[in-house]
Amino acid sequence: MTVDNGNNMPFWYFEKKELRNTPSILDGIEYETECRYRKEGARFIIDTGTKMDLGYNTMATGVVYFHRFYMYHSFKNFPRYVTACCCLFLAGKVEETPKKCKDIIKTARLLLTDAKFATFGEDPKEEVMVLERILLQTIKFDLQVEHPYSFLLKYAKCLKGDKTKLHKMVQMAWTFVNDSLCTTLSLQWEPEVIAVALMYLAGKLSKFEVIDWVGRTTKHLRWWDMFVEDVTMDLLEDICHQVLDLYSPQTPVTPDSPPPVRSPIVKQESSRQGTSPQISTASPSTSALPPKMVKTEKVSSNGEKIPVLGSTSISEVKSNNGDTSHYPLPSNFNQSTTPNFSPYPASIPVRAPINSFPPSTYPPSYPPAPPSGSQYYSQPPNYYPPTGPS
Repeated sequence: MTVDNGNNMPFWYFEKKELRNTPSILDGIEYETECRYRKEGARFIIDTGTKMDLGYNTMATGVVYFHRFYMYHSFKNFPRYVTACCCLFLAGKVEETPKKCKDIIKTARLLLTDAKFATFGEDPKEEVMVLERILLQTIKFDLQVEHPYSFLLKYAKCLKGDKTKLHKMVQMAWTFVNDSLCTTLSLQWEPEVIAVALMYLAGKLSKFEVIDWVGRTTKHLRWWDMFVEDVTMDLLEDICHQVLDLYSPQTPVTPDSPPPVRSPIVKQESSRQGTSPQISTASPSTSALPPKMVKTEKVSSNGEKIPVLGSTSISEVKSNNGDTSHYPLPSNFNQSTTPNFSPYPASIPVRAPINSFPPSTYPPSYPPAPPSGSQYYSQPPNYYPPTGPS
């Protein structure tokens, strides 16, 4: 849950139990299905951004918006591809690489099938523009997002050792950061911690052992102690395994489905000044729900069961200009309850040591240079940062 961190800005990190109790799961969507929806939305943002020559920071910011949005809303109420376009549209403005809404929609039309694009409705531009207001409310106008990329380069410059091996390790770590966008790591840990964990993973796989580093003192047992505190090996391995799980056999892509049928709208009058959009509730039609997904037999390594809970109702919003949106406002936008968070999880499931995985299960480290080593998207122009640590 987002909480006030003292600067009137939300705190966007969640415990794992909260990630298994999202609005989508409360709507009856299975946890594995929600993870697949998140992955498909993230990949779509990256594919669209790459085709439009957007920078990696813009695409990563859009993906983070996407993940945060669905901590407050259900995939049943908000088509993921419409939300993805909206997140990329907003991220382009925030990262000073703006693209016109109509151009993003045009690119999306090229990438999506007819059935998937039908979720945009009769006026795709209006759908995205209306959803942008809800997105801004949901993320509480907290627009600035930091990513692991800059920390990865900063930390790598402090490491000593063979320059060729170091550069190879940075390339692999960069690829892992790219692919981590398809997970919920950005909802669990700060970018500094993610950068350290994925450098640790890349070092293991590329056989680059950090023996010495710039600024080393007697109190620094490991190189990352200079940058992050209280990061245990169990925590690092948990983060690494979440990324490595992406390279395990993939579940089938979600089949095409017709656009949801909108519920009847209950109109309410509101004054023209000083009022927010009026909200009315209506029960969703059964045909408005996504197609029932086939439950896979995959069992998580820690043996946790996937909760399947009851469905909730949706609401609809009437905008100030008289146009009707089919999207609800954030369910708990005004709540200020502060959860009891521990800095790190009390217990992390025991996983096999990272170096016990067969090398063939990992993407190649050399060549190519990141991010073309990623299985999720190709390398856009001028994507990779400077040629290596100095």
